[in-house]
Amino acid sequence: MNAAPHASATARPHWQRALRHGSLVLGGALTLLVLAAALLSLWWTPWSPFAMDMGQRLAPPGAAHWLGTDAFGRDVASLLLVGARSSLLAGVVAVGIGLAIGTALGLLAAARRGWVEELVMRLADFSFAFPAVLSAILFTAAWGPGLVNAIVAIGIFNIPVFARVARAGALAVWSREYVLAARACGKGMLRTTLEHVLPNIAPMLIVQATVQFALAILAEAALSYLGLGTQPPQPSWGRMLSDAQTLMHQAPLLAVWPGMAIACAVLGLNLLGDGLRDLLDPRMRAR
Repeated sequence: MNAAPHASATARPHWQRALRHGSLVLGGALTLLVLAAALLSLWWTPWSPFAMDMGQRLAPPGAAHWLGTDAFGRDVASLLLVGARSSLLAGVVAVGIGLAIGTALGLLAAARRGWVEELVMRLADFSFAFPAVLSAILFTAAWGPGLVNAIVAIGIFNIPVFARVARAGALAVWSREYVLAARACGKGMLRTTLEHVLPNIAPMLIVQATVQFALAILAEAALSYLGLGTQPPQPSWGRMLSDAQTLMHQAPLLAVWPGMAIACAVLGLNLLGDGLRDLLDPRMRAR
């Protein structure tokens, strides 16, 4: 019966440290705002994002259309809400691809060493020669433009990033006494990796995932801006910027709203990553 108060007492200082960290709180709030916008758009938007009203084209913000309308008379607020789904989908899937494959390769390289490590690292160096935009162009030439190809291109670019982070962290853990003791007790390489190495490098992987999430949102917006990502009529923040560039003198707010949405998402994730690094890193916590 005394276990619950004891657990609450030990957990409270951790949450108090988190709430006192300005970057973590602000980054979490901005990230939750973007996530809430994407979830809200699944059930409700002020107007249909696909409904066009040429009689209301380029209307200024008002009671009917809170953020105005675009060149086709579509409600900008609705486009922003639905566009958040494309950005978050690209970020989650692309980071998931990089995290799963890259972490596995990095752990393999640190555990096996020798020619396996050399092969994995050289493949990672080779992958860095094909950034997300260039990979998307190659995929577009082969299979046509689309959000799926853009996500795959961003995910492939994330693989060597996580492979390097996982390898560097795993090499440090493999030299620790408790890992050597586990090996001396007869634990195999796979079991040692899963029970001792992976849990100890998980915090740095989480921090790196938040950073790559922000970069994935930027990359998706850039690819959609170039016409290689999300295709019309599906709304996208990058596509909204592309459509607004020819109307800067008539309706400059059309470029401001998606720009602010991208900045909010990227800033929130970067601040969240900095806050998590300070919170999870024992050296930063002590400082």
